[in-house]
Amino acid sequence: MFDNFLFNVEYGIKHVLDINGYDHVLFLMLLAIPYLFKDWKRVLLLVSMFTLGHTLSLVLAAYNVVTVDGSLVEFLIPVTILIAALYNVFTAGKGAQKERVGVLFITTLFFGLIHGLGFAREFHMLLGETDNKLVLLLEFALGIEIAQVIIVFIVLFLGYLTQTIFRFSKRDWVMVISSIVIGLVIPMLMDSDFLN
Repeated sequence: MFDNFLFNVEYGIKHVLDINGYDHVLFLMLLAIPYLFKDWKRVLLLVSMFTLGHTLSLVLAAYNVVTVDGSLVEFLIPVTILIAALYNVFTAGKGAQKERVGVLFITTLFFGLIHGLGFAREFHMLLGETDNKLVLLLEFALGIEIAQVIIVFIVLFLGYLTQTIFRFSKRDWVMVISSIVIGLVIPMLMDSDFLN
């Protein structure tokens, strides 16, 4: 029983940290780069909105309430990353991330729904013939959440290093990372089965 729990949590962690499926990591980086450690409550809230979104769509997909064409989802995930990167580029240094809970949080929730549909295919493979979908889903989601916390911590730590030791301005840090992500995500969009 405990072995199953560990396996499912580890499966969720590995799914997020998989080097071949780095789209999730890119989105989390974009969520976290405008912030510092002192903003941890806001970052936690943003990541929680994202988690809520992808867990909700994972539940809906696991119980066959929604089914979406895989190629469409694989196209929409890089679109969400591109939108988040462009948002960072256009708002870098303008304090937009400090505004009250609103469009940023609702958008993050919506993007989480899209990313959750991407997780659904992986989750169905994990599911196999088991009847206990809910427990499996919670264990898988816990693994995803642990991986997300690790990624966000690393991004905040790197942001701290670049802004304190290397004296990057916060604006430059956000612009450089967001631009790199845009460079990575455009080929993902171009190679999408949905467009080809």
